[in-house]
Amino acid sequence: MTDLFLKVKTHQEQNLPFVIFCKPESERIVGLFQKNDHLYFTEHFEEKGFVFAPYESDTFPFIPLIYSDVLVEKIHFRDVTLESTNTFEPQPLGNDFYENLVEKCISAINNQQFSKVVVSRREKVALPNFSIELSIKRMISNYPFAFKYCFYHPKIGLWLGATPEQFLKIQDNDINTVALAGTQLARGSMTLEWGTKEKEEQQMVTDFIVNSLTNIVKEITISSPYTINAGNLIHIKTDISAKIKNKKGLKVIINALHPTPAVCGLPRQNAKEFIAQNEGYNREYYAGFLGELNIDIATFRTQQSDLFVNLRCMKVENENATIFIGGGITKDSDPKAEYMETVNKSMTMKKIIC
Repeated sequence: MTDLFLKVKTHQEQNLPFVIFCKPESERIVGLFQKNDHLYFTEHFEEKGFVFAPYESDTFPFIPLIYSDVLVEKIHFRDVTLESTNTFEPQPLGNDFYENLVEKCISAINNQQFSKVVVSRREKVALPNFSIELSIKRMISNYPFAFKYCFYHPKIGLWLGATPEQFLKIQDNDINTVALAGTQLARGSMTLEWGTKEKEEQQMVTDFIVNSLTNIVKEITISSPYTINAGNLIHIKTDISAKIKNKKGLKVIINALHPTPAVCGLPRQNAKEFIAQNEGYNREYYAGFLGELNIDIATFRTQQSDLFVNLRCMKVENENATIFIGGGITKDSDPKAEYMETVNKSMTMKKIIC
């Protein structure tokens, strides 16, 4: 066991907050270990540390750099298997519930309540032999292009994830974000084709981000859509970059974009109300955002924030994991296909559970 995972074990025993993470394509694991159990909140997004924001809230928990120890280790392991000893039982609240929910979404879209909505469900699986160290190593070895993390706070709980979606990256005056939508199973060298539903969904997300940023940034640049790999899945991605007009504008930008149509819908307020009334549970930190705030923790380079959407994640408690999965629904959605998309997405976390 390395120094970093020994520190994780000690913090667990002392019930102290910590986060360990590995950025996409990085060769390093970074750990931030808070020295007390206080729950801190960032108010103006000008503090330095690691933010762990919920899907819907006016408060944003974070681990402050000033009250934490930092450990950085080079990755010295590779090819950690994804084989799991767990068997996953069918969910009683599975396809019927979710397919009925998707049908409600399509009906609401046809009634012009919104043009897109993202709905989700939960699965609970037993974790009799859960290991943070092995789960993190499995994620790092098998999901190189995702942001991998394990976050713990005694007042929040233990969360792990391997998210494919950047929320915001800010370095000096440069801002980068992405529009990510559409999902297919990766099938090796097979030719990929995207249908009208996926292309329209992707364009909706892109248009929302660009329109939201227009009045608060300058020099917006938009890439052509392209396909990316995220574990056993592929998605359509568009890169969007711009210049910040005001160095203290991070909070304004976050409020303008969060939650994006990739986790909520369009128009945003109508979609949020539908989700609250029909999804049937509290998303908590699923579909929120997380990451480094005003600091590259490994290098202590300031004027940099690197934030990700909290997708492909789970909450661990009492030898059980709650896995959160969802998908974007448009007028062309098929309920059975949408349910199978959530099944495929659930495997990102199921495969790293030991």
